Amino acid sequence: MLRVKNLTTGYDGVPVVFDVSLEINEAEFVAIVGSNGAGKTTILRTISGLLKPISGEIEFEGKQIHKLSAHEIVRLGIAHVPEGRHVFGKMSVKDNLLMGAYTLNDRAKVNKLLNEVFEIFPRLKERENQKAETLSGGEQQMLAIGRALMAEPKLMLVDEMSLGLMPMMVDKVLETLKQINKEKGVTILLVEQKVQEALEMADRGYVLQTGRIVAHGTGKELLESDLVKKAYLGM
Repeated sequence: MLRVKNLTTGYDGVPVVFDVSLEINEAEFVAIVGSNGAGKTTILRTISGLLKPISGEIEFEGKQIHKLSAHEIVRLGIAHVPEGRHVFGKMSVKDNLLMGAYTLNDRAKVNKLLNEVFEIFPRLKERENQKAETLSGGEQQMLAIGRALMAEPKLMLVDEMSLGLMPMMVDKVLETLKQINKEKGVTILLVEQKVQEALEMADRGYVLQTGRIVAHGTGKELLESDLVKKAYLGM
């Protein structure tokens, strides 16, 4: 579904990600893990069109997308849940969700998607008329994921969903992402600092260190690798 080939990317022409290649198959749950500053967010921002690569290619469903604008990439079926959530604080929960469906013109479909999001996140239904800024961090993360689902994505890019959340809420959100992946067939690419939690949930993973992929394999293989045990799990 998604193929990143020899990607070098960064900011203002200065690379922070070097020669990265990875593949994601349809309906997979894939994690890119690594410490803060490794370049994980930069990869997602480049896939979604917010950054342009310095070199390399990105293909989605056989089509090169690395020269497309961000809104064109959304229309192809890629939704981005950004680091820090970035909900519209002064708008209601419902209006935040409807913002995610701006590419859809079918009102009946929008209402159907809205009801599906409320089924996944009943808490959002309870708070649909509240301003987003009044929600807890976990609820705002649910809202950010729900907003992405309103675009009816084929692939969802989820950036550091654990940021600022209590461990119990991290587990809940991860389980919900897995549910979305398995029950709705949405392919998920998650980037995350919480290495163990992400790899336990993922079908496959990539380990990123200082802008380079240093290991890849199934989630279980990576958790059992000496590299991950020593560098991230303190073993």
